[in-house]
Amino acid sequence: MPQFASPTRDELAALEPLERLGLHDIELVANAAQAEQAWQRLSATRVLGFDTESKPTFFRDQVSEGPHVVQLATLERAWVFQLVDARCREVVAALLEAEHIAKVGFGLAGDHTQIRRTLGVEPRNVLDLNVVFRKKGYAKEIGVRGAVGVLFNRRFLKSKKATTSNWANRQLSESQLVYAANDAWAAMRVFHALDLPPGPGE
Repeated sequence: MPQFASPTRDELAALEPLERLGLHDIELVANAAQAEQAWQRLSATRVLGFDTESKPTFFRDQVSEGPHVVQLATLERAWVFQLVDARCREVVAALLEAEHIAKVGFGLAGDHTQIRRTLGVEPRNVLDLNVVFRKKGYAKEIGVRGAVGVLFNRRFLKSKKATTSNWANRQLSESQLVYAANDAWAAMRVFHALDLPPGPGE
């Protein structure tokens, strides 16, 4: 099998940015009524982009209490779930357990561990897109930035400030919503571009 190198940081920096979802394309799910609406829409889908966010840890051996946010996306919209409300947690758990819905993302091993601890469920039909690229000959984990660069010749914008922000806040900022939503949406875009079947994940 041929071996391919992931794009370097400098190569990615030279690319034009990938378009992103805006606030009008993002649904915040923070209460029971919003969770019910999200369930009606998302439980009928076959594939969802998937990612999580957690309040960062700052000390050695400090255990994260996350995830505090779970984001799911179609090709057109994204739903950002805050897990404070019990019904939000129930809906997220049901979607992650649903065999008929493929959940696709990057570097999901850590997310699984946190979800098992926080929500008490085992995510099913999950596909880590890093595994797909590894089978294609990319030796290192390509990640969402590298995958967007390879497939679309575009740079995926990720705010370092948003990455390390407090995801446990009851009131998420607009920049947090855009960041979280686009992480899941970009995974969905990559999955669609790879033309993969929505069957059981890896």
